[in-house]
This record gives sequence, C-alpha cells and structure tokens, in this order.
Amino acid sequence: MLNWTSPGKLKAKGIIGMNRRNIRYIGRYNSRKLYPLVDDKLKTKLLAQEYGITTPEHIGTVSTQFSVKHISEMLAGHNGFVIKPAKGSGGKGILVIERVESKHFIKPSGAELDIEDVERHVSNILSGLYSLGGSPDVALVEGLINFDTTFAAYTYEGVPDIRVIVFKGYPVMAMMRLSTAASDGKANLHQGAVGVGIDIASGRAVRGVQFDRSRTDHPDTGHELASLQITGWTTLLELASGCYEMTGLGYLGTDMVLDRDRGPMLLELNARPGLAIQMANGEGLRRRLDLIEAQTEERSAAERVAFAQHHFARQGELQEAPAEAI
Repeated sequence: MLNWTSPGKLKAKGIIGMNRRNIRYIGRYNSRKLYPLVDDKLKTKLLAQEYGITTPEHIGTVSTQFSVKHISEMLAGHNGFVIKPAKGSGGKGILVIERVESKHFIKPSGAELDIEDVERHVSNILSGLYSLGGSPDVALVEGLINFDTTFAAYTYEGVPDIRVIVFKGYPVMAMMRLSTAASDGKANLHQGAVGVGIDIASGRAVRGVQFDRSRTDHPDTGHELASLQITGWTTLLELASGCYEMTGLGYLGTDMVLDRDRGPMLLELNARPGLAIQMANGEGLRRRLDLIEAQTEERSAAERVAFAQHHFARQGELQEAPAEAI
C-alpha cells in the first residue's frame, strides 16, 4: 500500500487520465475523419513523403495472400529489413530481421527464421491478426534503420524511439523508449521497455521508468541513464511540430528514430497517444496543455518549438538519483 498515491496528489501534479484525454483533447481536437491518416502506416508514409518528412526506406507492400509466396523476391538483395502491419498498434506484429545468412533470417535476439516463417508472419498480418479491430491488413516492408551507435549502451537488441506529444502544433512532452530483454527488443513500455523522460528544452534525460517504477540505469546493459542526451534535438522537435499541419490533428503522438546517416525519421503517428509519458517524466500534462490552449497567436513550427523550449524547460531528477532503481 505504500506505493499507492491519492487522486489529490495526482491532480496536484497535473496528471491527466484517460477520460480527460479522450473528451477534452482527443474528442475536441481530433476529427474522426482524419484518423485513417495515422491509423494506417502506409497512408502515413505516403503523406510524410508528400510533405518532405523523412521516413524509413520503403521496400514494398504485400496486400494479398497470393503475393505472400513472392515475398522472397521482394526481399532479395536486402540484408536486413522490417515487416510490420499497416494497421497494427502497440508494436504488435513487427518482425525485425537484422541480417540474412544463407537462407536464414536472423532476428536481433539471434533467433533464426526460414522463408516459411517469414511467409507465415506476413500471412498472419494480412489476416488481421495484429490490426486494430482484427480487420484485414497490409504488410509493409521497410529498410533497417542505421542505428545511431551513440545510444548503443542505452538499449538492448533494438532501436530506441522517441515519442513526442504534440498539442495544437506545440511539442509538450517527450520520452525515449529503450528496448530491453523483457520487451523482446521492442520499444514498448507495456512489454517492459524503459521509458526515459526528455527535457523539451535540451533533449537531456530527466527520469527513467520501467514497469511503472523509477530506475536510473538500463536493466540489461547496466548503463546509467543520466548522461543520455539527444543530438539534433531542436530539429527533431520541429519535425514533430510539423506533423500538426501535415495531419490536421490537434492532439498527436509522433514516434521518431535517429538514423546515423539521415537524421531524425518519422516512424508513425498516433491519434490516441498513451499517458505513460507522464510517468516517464514524473510530471503531468495538464499545466502544459492548459498553457497551449491559452495561446491565440499564429506561430510557425519553429516558433512553436521555441515557445515550448522556453516554457517547459526543467531540471532532471536522474542527476541527483541514486545509482540503483528506486
């Protein structure tokens, strides 16, 4: 019982719950007719290309069961790739192949698959096994991200991604998600990835959390989190901010990665972003969202980012935390 808190304390910290998120922000600022732009990763990718926003290399799509048997032809010449459902959510159904050796497809964990395993996975995607509502889906095949090795010590068998909550075009809160053995190399907090709150002003880590408990290091690599800092942070925020004009959605989650050669890249967008980002930051969204709602001046993406960096700057808890999980 000592780990429980009261509704009053949560309110005092500005924590918002699902009801307020759904009614006050998603319901008010996100038109349902725009949801397909972000619920379908293929539509998101095509829209991003139209707006000049960088995304991972598009190798191809598989949309019919007949085409599944030809997947090997599509993959020929690619030593690594990612297969994902266009309408998937929460990291479900994403297959990452780090390299190909002879006729074996090697996952980041070292597990080996053969072409029949890959075909079966694609077939499951098409049948809707991983899609929202179980509806028939399309499989996207993308090139591997050239992982920025700056973050190698902060993650385990996976590429860390960066979630930024964008409200009315302003980046209001951010976190980096670090894959772990528990999350099977996926950057998904519900599966055991580590969430690291990121200071909007500087791109520095402010707090770490795993399974809803604070921690100061990575559970598998043992590397401390306090030194984590994202380079090119302002550029990344401007990319996230620009997704407001791109989609027309007022309350949005943007998921991005840092490519060693191409810089920040957009992975996907979410019209119903989760609330765990508040836990990662040790701070609620309420005050930040209230400030943005009060703004009446029209600003460009760069101006919105500058506004957010000025008003939402904060000191990190990690620099003063003990070396072990608390």
